[in-house]
Amino acid sequence: MEKQSYNNIIGVDFSGGRNAGDKIWVSRGKIENGVLHVYSCDRMSELHGSKNREIALTHLREMILSLEDGVAGLDFPFSIPRELIGHSRWDLFAKQFGESYPDEHYFRRRCFAKARNKELKRLTDSEMRTPFCPYNLRLYRQTYFGIRDVLAPLVTEDRVCVAPMQMIVPGKPLVVEICPASTLKLLKLYNQYKGKAPEHRRERAAILDGLESRRLVTIDAKVRPKLLKDTEGDALDSVVAALAAFRALGQIEGKLDSAHAEYLVEGFVYA
Repeated sequence: MEKQSYNNIIGVDFSGGRNAGDKIWVSRGKIENGVLHVYSCDRMSELHGSKNREIALTHLREMILSLEDGVAGLDFPFSIPRELIGHSRWDLFAKQFGESYPDEHYFRRRCFAKARNKELKRLTDSEMRTPFCPYNLRLYRQTYFGIRDVLAPLVTEDRVCVAPMQMIVPGKPLVVEICPASTLKLLKLYNQYKGKAPEHRRERAAILDGLESRRLVTIDAKVRPKLLKDTEGDALDSVVAALAAFRALGQIEGKLDSAHAEYLVEGFVYA
């Protein structure tokens, strides 16, 4: 198989809310001398002028497709626990997701019904210490709209490669699931950085200092103030998402060759 070379990275802090354009943050970067350089970080509404969810997710798909030699790290579950899926292949699950679940509320109810009112986690959720199961009250909209309106159209049109469920094809963007909290925990940089108090801003600065001092990422001078100013921490999360996507490149081939059976249906969180 021809080896794919990647240069462009985007990290997305995702939202499934009605005003998703104001909630989704996108960090863009390039790989320079083996290090990820983040040169921009913006709300989706700043990039495309609308807070409407449908418009925002359409533009997100277009951004992903523009990454012919790139990787997109998206912060939402790409799947649900295997026992709730009903398919042996993830691509079929994704393609039929909208038909199987007409809206986000039905999706959550059906998951709970199949799970006998339990919040089941995927194998990767347990291993990577993600905060919630995919249909948790705080996450189910992200899961639903992420799969239905972002992944499903791209997979149906066969225009991306979603790891580790699909093989890499040169010339197609690579899409990976990430979780900023999992990455920060792995790097031992996780702290209480979301909030308006001065100590929260200091913790955001400490995370950035930690990432840069380890040469994990370099951040453009014009980007750093945005990351510190955003009290919800979503801008910073999108930078961590980009870093996780970059780090995933070192894991991808091994995961594709010897992935756990659960990963091929339930997905895998790269950190």
